[in-house]
Amino acid sequence: MRDVLKLSVLCLVAGIAVTGCKIVPDPDPAETESSGAGQSDETRMEAFAQENWETKVLPVIQENLVPVDDLRTALATGADAAGEKYGLRPKGEANPWNFAVSGQGKIIEAKLDSRAAKLGVDTSGDGAADVTVQLGPVIRGTALRDAMPFIDFTDFRDQIEFAKLATALNGMAHASISKPEGDVIGQDLRFEGVFTLRDPAMIELVPVMLEIGG
Repeated sequence: MRDVLKLSVLCLVAGIAVTGCKIVPDPDPAETESSGAGQSDETRMEAFAQENWETKVLPVIQENLVPVDDLRTALATGADAAGEKYGLRPKGEANPWNFAVSGQGKIIEAKLDSRAAKLGVDTSGDGAADVTVQLGPVIRGTALRDAMPFIDFTDFRDQIEFAKLATALNGMAHASISKPEGDVIGQDLRFEGVFTLRDPAMIELVPVMLEIGG
């Protein structure tokens, strides 16, 4: 009888212990990592662009800025010669050169009623546009990203994330300039920005500074 009583007490204690405990499963590491990040690719790349814009991106541009006329003179001797002297590009000789340039000219074309707004600028005085200034908000190309020596593809998850970084940097460029309004044809324009060398006769610029008139 005493043994039966002992067994009943032990069972009661064990039952209380079990009902007083809550079983929590181990979290899925993938879910923990995802919830810890709590951000989409776009949000993270935008944060990266904002964090580095003033401290790294703009200083790289200023340190490598070359007058557009000087660059054209250098390009006349060959793209690689000009690139070695003034250019910026990701690792690998197959990658195109990017250049940070400054210049001025007269606005002879303007497309302002578009999300891909742009200006056509004559910097040589021959009456033809030789620089296309992209105003955005839709800005083509990856020149800003590819001109940055501190940005390496291997530091990012994949090509998709890397592409979204280019979009985020282009967005920062768009936010840093004031979009002109009204009739700007015939006005003088000063600019600073970056472009990828594809056709030396037509520069497609991502601007980081614009001044109209004056």
